Amino acid sequence: MPSYKLNVNGKEALVDLPADMPLLWALRDVLDLTGTKYGCGVGSCGSCTVLIDGIAIKSCQYTAAAAVGKKITTIEGLSEDASHPIQQAWIALNVPQCGYCQAGQIMTTAALLKTNPNPTDAQIDAAMEGVVCRCGTYARIRKAIHKAAELSKK
Repeated sequence: MPSYKLNVNGKEALVDLPADMPLLWALRDVLDLTGTKYGCGVGSCGSCTVLIDGIAIKSCQYTAAAAVGKKITTIEGLSEDASHPIQQAWIALNVPQCGYCQAGQIMTTAALLKTNPNPTDAQIDAAMEGVVCRCGTYARIRKAIHKAAELSKK
């Protein structure tokens, strides 16, 4: 089995994996970073979203081997104490209901706010359409994204 050096949340990890292993499973099963969720396995729900070099990707559709030499950020990498502005906004507005999609929602928001620090509702809706919330908390998610944008400016 080949070895790969992955940069996850600012730390180097040397992992032995099959070449075709999805990044999702490398994160969850090998590195024990379980904040990234398995939802559908076909890239439709977005629960497995992580950042690769700041871009939101669905880790169930991206091999760990393809992530070599790139900066991987998971929900655990935003902050150790929920002090990131996005996490603070989520907490302040009580966004999660069941919470299953929230890591994907938050990581997609991080990518959005990096490229667009003051998005409109339409821009938020377009950016977030790839992450399904089974509980339908979309209105709270949109409000939290606006609040996170405000908090990020401080």
